[in-house]
Order: sequence, then structure tokens, then C-alpha cells
Amino acid sequence: MVVERAEGGSPFLLVCDHADRRFPEATGSLGVAAEDLERHIAYDIGILPVARAAAAALDAPLVAQTYSRLVIDCNRPTHVPQSIPELSEQTAIPGNRGLAASQRQARIEALFRPYHEAIAALLEARAARGQPSMLIAMHSFTKVYMGASRPWHIGLLYNRDGRLAAPLLELLTSDAGLTVGDQLPYAVDDEHDYTLPVHGEQRGLWHVGVEIRQDLIAERAGQEQWMERIGALLRQLLERLPRDLSR
Repeated sequence: MVVERAEGGSPFLLVCDHADRRFPEATGSLGVAAEDLERHIAYDIGILPVARAAAAALDAPLVAQTYSRLVIDCNRPTHVPQSIPELSEQTAIPGNRGLAASQRQARIEALFRPYHEAIAALLEARAARGQPSMLIAMHSFTKVYMGASRPWHIGLLYNRDGRLAAPLLELLTSDAGLTVGDQLPYAVDDEHDYTLPVHGEQRGLWHVGVEIRQDLIAERAGQEQWMERIGALLRQLLERLPRDLSR
């Protein structure tokens, strides 16, 4: 796990649930082939450098989970099958089959709980010193999923609370060169998502998920373009938001 600029002055807190593809020594690579560890099933390709650069440019805190989502998915409630998947996009994950309850709990305690405790601690410390917080969950998505093509360059994720998504969507759709997804390529819900519902909605914070298509940020040149774009978008967003974020 990575925590950067814990006392950053920006009202934004950026998080990455699937930032990298590390594996604990105890699990090894879970029997997954090396070529499959290069895919979306293992992590959100390209998102960590983009999120890091945007957070640094804004003086914003960043919390990123650097262990693979195949070990435990930090954006899934721990009771759902995709928390520790036995199958991911039709790829078998042998090391996740037949786990004992104690083995599952060990992963929760080692990886899931510390990550979310770090986010909660940052938010609580900021609230204690009267510093407003807006939560931005940074993700990337595949251009083709289960055979279906996805045309969006970027998508915004939220559930019942669109206070932050609405002005950001307006900024994004003003760029004629972008195809923008509104609650696409995924919809957030309480049953299958964790970070935004728990740290955003339940706390009453302004929040949004940002999904960038992976082929656009898989290489350094594309990452640099999106580092600049996301940083600029968030600066513009700040100018449009009310000073009082409690409403």
C-alpha cells in the first residue's frame, strides 16, 4: 500500500483500489500465468502513474493498494464472490479455490482492512482539523470486456449522489474529442462496490469514480497526456464548486 501527502492541502483525496499487481509471499501468483498478470484481471493498467501525478500537482493525498485484486479486491465487500475470485473474466484463479475461512480472513486482515483503515484515518484527521474532503476513486477499464467493445475514453461512476459527478461531467463533455460515459462502463451499487459507498456516500462526502480506458494510458506517452488532463480537470472543477461542501 502507498500513502502519499497525508497532510496535503487539497480538498481532494485520491484513492486507487487496484493500483498494481504485487503478490504476498504466502500466496505466490495464485497459479495464474505470467501473461495473464499483464491483464486487467490483475490490476488497473496505467492508473497509478496518472493518479500519482495528478495528486502531486494538486497537493492532494493519495492512497493506493499495490497488491493485486486477484489476492483480494479492495473495492468489493468481503462477502461477495468477487472479493477473492475463483474466476476472473473466464480465467481460472487456482490459488483462490477452496480457501478455508481462516485463509480468507488472513487476506482481509493483511490487505483489505489496512487499506480502508488508511483511507478512513485520513478522512477523519482532515475532518478533525476542519479540512474539507472530496473523494476521487481512480480506475482504468478495458477497451473490450467479455467480447463487447467499449467506446468511452473516460467514464464517471457514482450511485445516488451525483454532486461531484455533475460538474465534472459537464467539463468532460465540453471536450468534443472525448467520448464520456455517465455511470459507465460500470454502475456503482452497495452490493458490489465498497470504496465509494463506504467512504463517500456513508460519510456524506462529495465523491466520484473516474475510469480511464486502459489503451489510452498503457504507455508513458498516454499516461503523461492524462496526467495533465486529470490535473487540469480537477483544478477547473474546484473553481466550480461551492466553498461549503457540507450541502
